[in-house]
Amino acid sequence: MDEQTTQDLSVQSDEALLNDQMAVRRAKLERLIQEGRNPYELGIVPTHTARQVVEAFDRWNGEQVALAGRLRAMRIHGGATFADLHDSSGRIQLFVRLDAVGQQAYEAFKDLDLGDIIGVRGVVFRTKRGEVSVEVQEFDLQAKALRPLPEKWHGLKDIEQRYRRRYLDLTVNPDSRRVFLLRSQVVAAIRRLLNERGFIEVETPMLHPIPGGANARPFETYHNALDMPLYMRIAPELYLKRLLVGGFDKVFEIGKNFRNEGISTKHNPEYTSLEAYQAFADYEDMMVLTETLISEVAREVLGTTVIQYQGREIDLTPPWERISMLEAIEKYTGIDFEAAAGREIEVAKAAGVRLPDNATPGQAILETFEQKVEEHLIQPVFVTDHPVDVSPLAKRRKDNPRFTERFEPYINGWEIANGFSELNDPIDQRLRFEEQVRKREAGDDEAHFMDEDFLEALEYGMPPAGGLGIGIDRLVMLLTDSPSIRDVILFPHMRPKGHA
Repeated sequence: MDEQTTQDLSVQSDEALLNDQMAVRRAKLERLIQEGRNPYELGIVPTHTARQVVEAFDRWNGEQVALAGRLRAMRIHGGATFADLHDSSGRIQLFVRLDAVGQQAYEAFKDLDLGDIIGVRGVVFRTKRGEVSVEVQEFDLQAKALRPLPEKWHGLKDIEQRYRRRYLDLTVNPDSRRVFLLRSQVVAAIRRLLNERGFIEVETPMLHPIPGGANARPFETYHNALDMPLYMRIAPELYLKRLLVGGFDKVFEIGKNFRNEGISTKHNPEYTSLEAYQAFADYEDMMVLTETLISEVAREVLGTTVIQYQGREIDLTPPWERISMLEAIEKYTGIDFEAAAGREIEVAKAAGVRLPDNATPGQAILETFEQKVEEHLIQPVFVTDHPVDVSPLAKRRKDNPRFTERFEPYINGWEIANGFSELNDPIDQRLRFEEQVRKREAGDDEAHFMDEDFLEALEYGMPPAGGLGIGIDRLVMLLTDSPSIRDVILFPHMRPKGHA
């Protein structure tokens, strides 16, 4: 028998076992309904969580508590049964005695299936083996599980199945649950830290008449009532800067962006970002804000600014190194683009850099950096001073107008954020947009659109400002030691089952 045949038979055996177990559970459900019992009704309402009882045993010892959660294990010993109850906080042991609950209730408890959601009321005690437990006085069934949990028949080890059925992943994998609890704490910490610094949180549109704020390919949709195309936003930047025009000096937004691009361990078409803008500031101020935010978030949720990521130790403690893009390229490749001014495309190609058609000198510099340098930037570092032709929304450097006051922090070889001194000169901004339009007409479908409404807003006067965007998903990957962005997104996009 070949290996494939063995695997096929194993899958068929698993499916047969699953179908048998589901049939038994469905029969139990029908019996409960015939007895006039509703197996999906709210009953005992929890007063405590498992963690509260376990961690504060001395406080609750001998007291009555109510708990609710999923039944995950059962050990029957004649007239006594031990069971594991899992709720959102963790696990606690239940102890059910025939003498305490009576014959009928005891048989009903033994008839429960693993995965059933139940409520219990009982008294806290510690067993002879030292385990904190609850001696059950009464219980009720609040959701009958018609399917067995995967750990009991074939496990939930396949990564794709974990992503597709995240609800099961969260149920049976404590590590996965921990990641998403930490993600929530990260976002909450960012909000608090920004609020403490005088920033106000705002919400801007998800549907844009013109996609803007980044160089990216958008998703397009159509609004029937307005009879017009709209685009899922690729960035909230241009709306947030309109608020600076309107007199809000410190604003931020945490929300979704959508980019119709490739999927990888670091890219998802729908992702979460923080964008923050501060009037009367520049990119130096935003670099300080970036390293402060990330280090303080790490300290708050992990208790340290020195983290481990996939076997590497990374120190997030400020201040972070700062290096210009040209300096970084020369340091790691030996290419001196300052000396090669006017020959950037030729030099990049000679170094084996892949360039898009109609590449500009700035694109040649950027592609050289991304293809030859990024992977070396493990410890936190700000890469500054990007070429102007790949930075259409950033202010030019005073001492070298070919480059901009822009930065990208890199950690573990990844771009974690993007920021700059915001371009507030409406004349220069129009010229930049016109150049982007020419790129789009030449075939660059990620080039920026012309946005006349935004230009009109700038003409009323926007104060000098610094802007910052942080990718929440990548930051959470780092802080939770997760190898893929899909590990930190609850419901990542997947091809339909059976789709080639």
